[in-house]
Amino acid sequence: MRVSELIEMLKDQPPDAEVELAIVAPVGEDEEEDITVDRYSVEGMLPWRDEDDEGKEEDVVIWLVGGEDDDVEAFLDALEDNEHDHEHDHDHPHDH
Repeated sequence: MRVSELIEMLKDQPPDAEVELAIVAPVGEDEEEDITVDRYSVEGMLPWRDEDDEGKEEDVVIWLVGGEDDDVEAFLDALEDNEHDHEHDHDHPHDH
């Protein structure tokens, strides 16, 4: 889905309506068609580019981030730590 498509889908919704992620998954491995739906509030968004995509803006994917509060916090902390590590991972001398 493109950002423009998401905006188009949401444009007629009440602006104060809550947005949730609904993750639909099969239950079990048998041939029955049972499914489960996990619901999470959207806690944020994250522009994401796979490491093998070298700077192509059209390859950016927008992640809507949600989940259990502790998991989301740990995920965002890990990203922040990783970003901080990359900021200082250069081959030139400088003082800290």
